[in-house]
Amino acid sequence: MKYISSRTNQLVKDVVSLHTRKGRIEHKQFIAEGLRTCETLVKNFMLVSCYVTDAMSVQNIPFIPNHKIIDVTDEVMQKMSTAESPSGILCVFEIPQNTALTNLESSVILHGISDPGNMGTLIRTAAALGIKQVICIETADVWSPKVVQASAGTIGNVAIIETDWQTAQQQKKDINLCALVVKDGKAPKEVDFARTALVIGNEARGLPEDIIAACDERCTLPMPGNTESLNAAVAGSIALYSAYLTQ
Repeated sequence: MKYISSRTNQLVKDVVSLHTRKGRIEHKQFIAEGLRTCETLVKNFMLVSCYVTDAMSVQNIPFIPNHKIIDVTDEVMQKMSTAESPSGILCVFEIPQNTALTNLESSVILHGISDPGNMGTLIRTAAALGIKQVICIETADVWSPKVVQASAGTIGNVAIIETDWQTAQQQKKDINLCALVVKDGKAPKEVDFARTALVIGNEARGLPEDIIAACDERCTLPMPGNTESLNAAVAGSIALYSAYLTQ
């Protein structure tokens, strides 16, 4: 097993570069932390390397081949990690090639979602409900550490497709597009979600008017309490689950 004790080691620098979008694009790699997250991701992505601290290395990590494991000091892990309290295991994976969008069947469209936590949560919800594709349009970087962690590794259970609105419209075919809006839309139970892709917009601004106008339907979550709106991830997750129940 390799051992790294210097924070200036080139491998450490390479991992740190993956904290940024520029570095991820350059190396075509992303990082993930935490035992369960890494165990989930290793089933779906090409593992490049796995860094563990001394405390973690004594544990049984059967899902990581020994030749991929590199032992590091706590100080080195602190340097490589994006977490305030590192878990003791950090894996580097290859970013898969962007899947070409050929249809919108079994999809959810995220348009302008900018918060990584919301992105990861919505991906996790989509995966939990058996949705096959998450279409990302002008969103936060899907492969950022915060998105990956918020998805709890389930980002590997769906096809991530980064595209633009025009392409999504061209590939809709016989699939309806339903905009999730704050008001004046149908209740989820009134929408036929059997052949419909939900479109979820930005946390603060929602969906642009031209995007809403281009959708076939609008859906609004009933809020009987004195609340103006919901967090994007909460609203999107409730809407997706409601859609699942109506199918």
